[in-house]
Amino acid sequence: MTNERAPSKAELLADLRSSGDEALTRLCELPAARLDQGRYENGWNGRQILAHIASIEWTYPRMLEIPSRTPVASGDQSPDGETPTHAARGGIDAYNQRQVERRAAASVAELLAEFERNRAATIAAVEAVDESLLATPIQSAGGRTGPLALVFHQVAVGHFRGHLADILGSG
Repeated sequence: MTNERAPSKAELLADLRSSGDEALTRLCELPAARLDQGRYENGWNGRQILAHIASIEWTYPRMLEIPSRTPVASGDQSPDGETPTHAARGGIDAYNQRQVERRAAASVAELLAEFERNRAATIAAVEAVDESLLATPIQSAGGRTGPLALVFHQVAVGHFRGHLADILGSG
């Protein structure tokens, strides 16, 4: 864990809203051809990175459940039947690759709509969580550890903004 301060619930909500709004605005302005360019270290192009951020967004509300459950609840599966943890078949990287591959035929508009739906669910989950829970130590599927609010922010905002920068070419 770093010396980074865990955000309050209000700060977390504000950052989720602003990063989501920024992504939707900036990505809608990009020419579709720009998204087909390679930009990421594993060879993903912008469209594949967008598929990744659209698909993983559904996992963030489940992070808020980590302190009160076993690592993988039996019914905790994505819409396509996967679990969002490092225990998923083949590890987190294989899980992410499968999610991107499942969205290979999706249009940019469909990926943006999926992200927007999932971000709204993330915001609703944060709004509903008791702020005292945000201080509970957790470990994310990607191995980040610390207070829930900090880990959640690092993944749902920081990791997300890193991918947005990859797509926009400023990272």
